[in-house]
Amino acid sequence: MKQLHYEIDIKAPRMKVWNVLWDDKTYRDWTSAFAEGSYAISDWNEGSTVQFIDPASNSGMSAIIEKKTPGEYMCFKHVAEILDGKEKPYPQGAHGREKYTLKDEGGGMRLLVDLDAPDEYQTMFDNMFPKALRRVRELAEG
Repeated sequence: MKQLHYEIDIKAPRMKVWNVLWDDKTYRDWTSAFAEGSYAISDWNEGSTVQFIDPASNSGMSAIIEKKTPGEYMCFKHVAEILDGKEKPYPQGAHGREKYTLKDEGGGMRLLVDLDAPDEYQTMFDNMFPKALRRVRELAEG
């Protein structure tokens, strides 16, 4: 598993960026960089489950919100793959994490994303995450 890192500066208040990340309408918008029409099913509370769904294939991932500090930090622990609408748990010890950190930076803020990914997904994420983060910036600054 590789640890990947992406970041972007955004000229918008932290809570606006936070809301762009996790409100249903804007979440669906920026995550279309990964899969058109993708969405999440969750109440977005710490300890809750989140299902990240690609409707075209009825697949995705299931995660637990391991830590949430509104306006500052969200950490997902990926626990299962979703195939044909059914969860298939990852083997013990194969749980990757996906972390979103918002930091004040020179009149705006910086969004940092750190995630654990299987080696074979690095190129895909290196192509998709920068696009997704640019869309977060457009939505937050617009």
